Amino acid sequence: MGRKKYIHFEVSERKILLRIIDILAIVLGLYILESSFNFDYLRIEQDTIIDLMVLAVYITVFGTIFEIYDLRQSSKLDVTFRNIVFTVSTSVLFYLFTPVLTPFLPEQRLQILYFYICLITMIFLWRWAYIAFVSAPRFYKKVLLVGDVSNIENIVKPLNEKDPNYKIVGFINAETNVPSPITFKGLKEFKSSDLLHVIKEEKISEILVASYNSENITSAIYHDLITLLDRGFIIREYTQVFEELTYRVPIQFVGKDFYKYFPFSRSNQNTLYLFFHRTFDILFSVLGLILGICILPLILIGNLIANRGPLFYVQERVGQNGKLFKIVKLRSMIVNAETNGAKWAQINDVRITRFGKFLRRARLDEIPQFINVIRGNMSIIGPRPERPFFVKELSAIIPFYETRHIVKPGLTGWAQVNTRYGASVDDSLTKLQYDLYYIKHRSLFLDLNIFVKTFSTILYYRGQ
Repeated sequence: MGRKKYIHFEVSERKILLRIIDILAIVLGLYILESSFNFDYLRIEQDTIIDLMVLAVYITVFGTIFEIYDLRQSSKLDVTFRNIVFTVSTSVLFYLFTPVLTPFLPEQRLQILYFYICLITMIFLWRWAYIAFVSAPRFYKKVLLVGDVSNIENIVKPLNEKDPNYKIVGFINAETNVPSPITFKGLKEFKSSDLLHVIKEEKISEILVASYNSENITSAIYHDLITLLDRGFIIREYTQVFEELTYRVPIQFVGKDFYKYFPFSRSNQNTLYLFFHRTFDILFSVLGLILGICILPLILIGNLIANRGPLFYVQERVGQNGKLFKIVKLRSMIVNAETNGAKWAQINDVRITRFGKFLRRARLDEIPQFINVIRGNMSIIGPRPERPFFVKELSAIIPFYETRHIVKPGLTGWAQVNTRYGASVDDSLTKLQYDLYYIKHRSLFLDLNIFVKTFSTILYYRGQ
């Protein structure tokens, strides 16, 4: 059986496609506007290339903040429309108020309205087409799971949640003496002897091998996999796909060969990268403290009315290489909140004051930590520093937990922009997976991505 290609789009391809067609749709819309309504605020010609590039940058940056490039959000038409309106509104506002980089305001102010409506309409029409056609089932990547089935729900569920276009259509039990579980949410079970037949009938594009121990795979399945590999068929290992789709390191599948999963980023030892990282930390911390001083009167009033007690509190945290340091925060809990010992913060935690809830969700309680960044205890971007009590508890339960301490802790991080506040061991496991992904792939591009996504976290009020 030769390899037959079926049309589907990878995650990276869809993200690039969304960005490119967004810009092309805008250019087409401006051309139609120029041709039909005597629109001259932003023409499509050689002299306006810089103006068009600035507009593209604004749309891309604010589109990232307002999540129009999030694949899960982009598959929902109502959410997509809302995010497009936010993106275009902010982009147009910045575009109008940066005349040094963009065209001067037109004499006919009505042209601004045409410009605004044009951008929303063209992007929305393209996104409707994307949802109707590109995200349609005909373009799903159909995958066959081969491997251990005793933990099948925990294998399939994260991939389905992260990318609905990555469709695991069924599984083959590769373990010799382990009975198959009850079918997981319509997931078909196929006989191992029918592997080659299933690939053809189900139009499978990829085989996903998920096994804690490759020695458990039967010799018959192993032979079929080798045959398929020789014919150019795509066969991938589960942890590789998990990391690629979820942007997390699946430490629950890491065993004694852990060294295979942790080729940490060279940026962790790159002197030039660390220099620019530290320079950014200091500059942004100074700006953050200036902002904090500007809003301090409002915080003082809020603390006086709804917090009642000390404005700041100091707490011990674990830093880089396990070194302890004192963190400074705006107090968000009642005084003496932990007289009975340390506890996880919960949703609707009764210990959090009314004003403290606002501070947490808006991330304003973190402002004093800019002092820690300037001192060198922390960075702007990195894993969140945890308390020694919880580090000791989690290290005894979760493997590789203390690995997150090889870099400086941060004000914001990859886990913070992808998950909510951790309130349990399971939440801490998920956060650790994100933290290890950051350490493994640390780079200027990833730092910039986290920085931009942090605005999304603040704007959508996702703190706890």
